[in-house]
Amino acid sequence: VMYQVFPDRFARSAAADARPLPEWAEPAEWGDEPIYQGPSTPVQFYGGDLDGVTEHLDHLERLGVTLLYLTPFFPARSNHRYDAHGFDRVDPLLGGDEALARLTAAAHERGIRVMGDLTSNHSGDAHEWFRASHQQPGAPESEFYYWLDDEQRDYESWLGVPSLPKLNWNSRELRRRFIEGPDSVVAKWMKPPFSLDGWRIDVANMTGRFGDDDLNDVVRRTIRQTMIEVNADSLLLAEITNDAASDLQGDGWHGAMTYANFTRPVWAWLSTPGEIDWFFGLPYSVMPQYTATQVYHAHRRFTGAMPWRSRLHGMNALDTHDTARFANRARPGAIAVAAGLSMTLPGIPVVFAGDEFGFTGENGEHSRTTIPWQNVDDYADSIELYSSLVRLRREHAALSHGGMRWLHVDDDSLLFVRETADESVLVLAARGDVDVTLPASAFAGPGERLIGSATLKGTRVRSTGMAFTAWRLPGVGPLD
Repeated sequence: VMYQVFPDRFARSAAADARPLPEWAEPAEWGDEPIYQGPSTPVQFYGGDLDGVTEHLDHLERLGVTLLYLTPFFPARSNHRYDAHGFDRVDPLLGGDEALARLTAAAHERGIRVMGDLTSNHSGDAHEWFRASHQQPGAPESEFYYWLDDEQRDYESWLGVPSLPKLNWNSRELRRRFIEGPDSVVAKWMKPPFSLDGWRIDVANMTGRFGDDDLNDVVRRTIRQTMIEVNADSLLLAEITNDAASDLQGDGWHGAMTYANFTRPVWAWLSTPGEIDWFFGLPYSVMPQYTATQVYHAHRRFTGAMPWRSRLHGMNALDTHDTARFANRARPGAIAVAAGLSMTLPGIPVVFAGDEFGFTGENGEHSRTTIPWQNVDDYADSIELYSSLVRLRREHAALSHGGMRWLHVDDDSLLFVRETADESVLVLAARGDVDVTLPASAFAGPGERLIGSATLKGTRVRSTGMAFTAWRLPGVGPLD
């Protein structure tokens, strides 16, 4: 169960007060609303740091999460730090290398693994590699980027953003420094004293691809091999914003942060209708309105070509630091249904810090909310909802790695079962009233309700209104 933290906004240790403000930053008070439009958006600075995260690991334990995912911790000239100007050190504004080592050690003591975030598609324009080669033809780092003129003045960048020059993976030296072998960036942060347990790769679907170049498979396989050599029990996840199946063939990325097979269809089913300004980068002016049948078909279409193991390692995120908050548009009662699906469908459940508080946000930048640690008890009911769903996930192995059968789908409900030899879990997610009698062969034995209020008598399932319920059933037993 993954918990995503945007370090500038999660928690601020006392040590942060003594750090000088960087020249690029516009300071904000901890309780200020995030600026989510205009030039101040990437430079509004709250000063959250890694020791602040360490000080609140008890909150993660309370929720029951087992994997902490940190967005980038490298020095940069923005609050999001996706424009790294070095990969060899932790940003001093976050507490430096020592703070990361303290955090990973403390997390590991609690049984929580820690994942970092790498930009393999681009660096920042203040990165030492870029500064060494910009307008410097013949520099060793010149081959690290795509130059558009002989003077190396103009260059290819991510979506035309000049602060994010695109990396050229034809370079063997770039591979050696960044992703290949024990001295690479990938390996450095996985070894003691930092001991990261994995990487999430930013815009992985664009990595290694430009014009006729397609080196994506080389990059993902090389990263995977380096990680295996350092820690074979590590996890490699890719951000893939389109159909992920072609890149998820078991040769590199274990799974993906993708919105196609889970996030978008669940939003379209459980969100209130009306005009919208944003929907996962798609050109919609109104919120799409799906039936549960359409959710089922979208999920099947976008996962059907993936290996099963890749499906088990996909990120079931209701929202992230790049999206509006689901609570912003959720129908009454829908958060429990949507979060329940995140916990029970094949994949890794994701809680973006603040989801468990019921926070809202108009877009990704607005969703990068600070956490009100001084009055956490005011959100006890919402936190307990998430804690109970995480407990459901963690206490039943069928929800982590069991097989799956769809039992019933209609406009307002989804019914499926996750199965192992020892135990099965029947799951109902409903937007409206349900009265369904399944065939006698659908599953064996009586069900014990684990969460929710729907009823199960024999194979008849009944509920009223928005509902999420799960029942424990006998396992399928060993095969003859």
